[in-house]
Amino acid sequence: MSPNGSDRSSRRPMRRKLPQVLTAGLILATATGCTYEDFPRLGMPTPVTEEAPIILSLWQGSWAAALVTGVLVWALILWACFAYRRTRTKIEVPPQTRYNMPLEALYTVVPVLIVSVFFFFTARDESKLLELSDEPAHTINVVGFQWSWAFNYVEDVDGDPSTGDAAKDKDLKAIPDRFKGAFPEGAEGVHAVGTPGERNPQNGNPGPTLWLPKGEKVRFVLTSRDVIHSFWVVPFLMKQDVIPGHTNSFEVTPNKEGTFMGKCAELCGVDHSRMLFNVKVVSPERYQQHLEELREKGQTGFVPAGIEQTDPARNSEKNQL
Repeated sequence: MSPNGSDRSSRRPMRRKLPQVLTAGLILATATGCTYEDFPRLGMPTPVTEEAPIILSLWQGSWAAALVTGVLVWALILWACFAYRRTRTKIEVPPQTRYNMPLEALYTVVPVLIVSVFFFFTARDESKLLELSDEPAHTINVVGFQWSWAFNYVEDVDGDPSTGDAAKDKDLKAIPDRFKGAFPEGAEGVHAVGTPGERNPQNGNPGPTLWLPKGEKVRFVLTSRDVIHSFWVVPFLMKQDVIPGHTNSFEVTPNKEGTFMGKCAELCGVDHSRMLFNVKVVSPERYQQHLEELREKGQTGFVPAGIEQTDPARNSEKNQL
């Protein structure tokens, strides 16, 4: 058999399998369980805060840019394979080109431009998301520890400005002074401490439950007692590390009531997978009622926030200011 005849016979099985491969790919693409309403989010959950759409927009833009780039690259690859195939050109070895300055400049400049655009939008959105207001409506100290979470609600629960001063509380000594200026006057505070075996009484989800008021800005001050954890509420579309000796913070405004899942997103040890929690968003009135319920249970004051700021962390904050 001639070499050409051998090539044709080897290509026939591939042509027969091509429709099967395309069909399988179509099934995988369409049978993911996503509805037409879910598809625009490209795998992200429904946002439940006013800030989350910023992240969703960046995610969608990144996918759009990646899709355009991928289509262009695959089109160029397939065009080169088709236009310069051996059976069409009848050339055993095509002419060899040592360099092509316009082409080399193109594939150097274009990736730099793509990365620069990604960097611009990422830096812009990150600055917006990490921006802190002068006086948030609520401040909650989230304490990560092996293997659960504690929540210090820095609130003036009884409404009496003379009954407490969270800024001077020894248990919150680990929190830098730059955050204490936003503490409400007379904040005696209440707290909740979780255990890995705890479950939400409403839905049975594992872990303690953090309560938040709908429509009011909440500042999270993140501290750790031991190792690095990561505070991630899935439908917030955002997470931040909880680092011993270094305090992180961000703010959100919940805009949807419900109970949502949270977890530690940093491998923190043997029981990392058990560091789950829930976030329950309720009306401001119900939130205040919950704080009073914690006070009635005797869960007043604060639990120790964790490891105090290290000198490198203090110096870093001074340089940022």
